[in-house]
Amino acid sequence: MTGTTVMLVVAALLVLLGGLSAGADAALSRVSRGAAEEFEREGRRGAGRLQQVLADAARYLNLLTLLRVSCELVATVLVAVAALDILDRVWEAMVATSVVMIVVSYIAIGVTPRTLGRQHAAPIALVAARFVHPLARFLGPLPQLLILVGNALTPGKGFRDGPFASEAELRELVDLAEENQLIEDRERAMIHSVFELGDTIVREVMVPRTDVVFIERDKTLRQALSLALRSGFSRIPVIGEGTDDVVGVAYLKDVVRRTYVHRDGESVEKVESVMRPAVFVPESKPVDELLREMQAQQTHIAIVVDEYGGTAGLVTIEDVLEEIVGEITDEYDVERSLVEILPDGTLRVSTRLHVDELGELLEAELEDDDVDTVGGLLAKYLGRVPIPGAQVQVQGLELTAESAQGRRNRIGTVLVRRIEEGSDPTGDETGRADGSDDGGRRGEEAAVDGRDG
Repeated sequence: MTGTTVMLVVAALLVLLGGLSAGADAALSRVSRGAAEEFEREGRRGAGRLQQVLADAARYLNLLTLLRVSCELVATVLVAVAALDILDRVWEAMVATSVVMIVVSYIAIGVTPRTLGRQHAAPIALVAARFVHPLARFLGPLPQLLILVGNALTPGKGFRDGPFASEAELRELVDLAEENQLIEDRERAMIHSVFELGDTIVREVMVPRTDVVFIERDKTLRQALSLALRSGFSRIPVIGEGTDDVVGVAYLKDVVRRTYVHRDGESVEKVESVMRPAVFVPESKPVDELLREMQAQQTHIAIVVDEYGGTAGLVTIEDVLEEIVGEITDEYDVERSLVEILPDGTLRVSTRLHVDELGELLEAELEDDDVDTVGGLLAKYLGRVPIPGAQVQVQGLELTAESAQGRRNRIGTVLVRRIEEGSDPTGDETGRADGSDDGGRRGEEAAVDGRDG
């Protein structure tokens, strides 16, 4: 029995050591380098060692993981041998060992020390650093060698410093910081968005081609200026033979500068004379890589191409930032009701209003299998991206795009009025663009979306 007692005592000590390792791991994971520097300025004992440990945190956390696992396994073996001496049957010894070690390991190593390590991170980390630092010197490269062996046996690419300091643990720390009111909820959401940025591809944040306003390369500077002012966009892709042939990007400031310097050339000079080269990115590109490239190239807009080389849409640096900080609005964004009756009887409706609801309000047959909203109906009959002033006639109703909202300048409201009988004998429902009121109205109508009518 003496030998059995010794093995049980040693197993208990190993469980205690494993619990200390787990608590030290939790504490060191909670303390930041900034906190360690603050401890150094305060003159707290062990602060210097703590700074050295946190400077190479992966090495020491892996060491603590190795120590904890070793203590658990050796303790389990000792308890199993002791149980075989005490009990007559092997299966009874195995069951007893399993039950005892599961309960003991879960409480004494898994829960209690980790909880204490997180609750009292600073003092425990200061003490742990004074012991972990010399232990790492004693064991040398052993933990790193075991990680290399594990990576060699693991399919795919492994982790150079081991998988123990994972992204999931960092996310848990952020959530815990928010629960303890160390950071606000919006800051927690922003940090999580940064983590997710690498898992997001361009296709998920881009403006689809159906919402992009283009202009043809042979349009005049005056037409380009009209389109930019009416659509609200300061950067407009320039196309050649079609929307899949993007040849450049026209910047409003370049157009304005050119027309200011050469006033006589605004009606004869072409857009291609002032356009800048376009940047192209695949739709499968990770958003974090795109952000770094945009910063390096000092560009705010890129044309997104699909796997066949066609234009899938465009993406701006603001689209990427919205993935981190949320929707960006401006002083023109005003929340309006879906339906508003004006004094002259005209309806001002949101583009989000369902077509069936508009039909019920006006007792008109507006059912359409292709679209669901008033904005979709307007775009379908117009045949292009609607901008303020664009009009279509559908089933005896005149729909006029009224205002652009949000950073992307999408149409937010539409004016709807009945067409009096006899006012439009042709019954045209193909859609037309309402140009400016000057003598060049027809010429600017053709430039509303950069495509010939």
